[in-house]
Amino acid sequence: MQIDIGIDDKDRKKIAAGLSRLLADSYSLYLQTHNFHWNVTGPMFQTLHAMFEVQYTELALAVDVVAERIRSLGHPAPATYTEFVRLTSLKETTGVPKAEKMIRLLVEGQETVVRTARSIFPLVDKAGDQATADLLTQRIQLHEKTAWMLRSLLEK
Repeated sequence: MQIDIGIDDKDRKKIAAGLSRLLADSYSLYLQTHNFHWNVTGPMFQTLHAMFEVQYTELALAVDVVAERIRSLGHPAPATYTEFVRLTSLKETTGVPKAEKMIRLLVEGQETVVRTARSIFPLVDKAGDQATADLLTQRIQLHEKTAWMLRSLLEK
């Protein structure tokens, strides 16, 4: 059945492609955050373990919202590691870094997701896609706040 939501097919395809990158970045950040939750050690263990759990839980919910928006636009959401690796801007972390390095990597990851979300706005604005604009605004606000909270842990 044809989709007639006031956004033409070409624009829906471009927006879905941008959201697919956002989904891949968000899922990659989810995986990294969950990894760090499991593997953090040191004097800040309890604080970081709990903080990372809150963050990966929020990301788990966010990936569903982003994927469902892609589907609402009439396109399949990427859902494999192969697709996520191809689409993400985040670099995979190897090994188990020290707690401070984990925090730095998560700040970088949060900021990467913000940049990806911002990069979609020109397409969304051009198409008059207010629903996606709202989703992007919410994601940006949350990731900027999370990055700030993580950066605060690094102050001496």
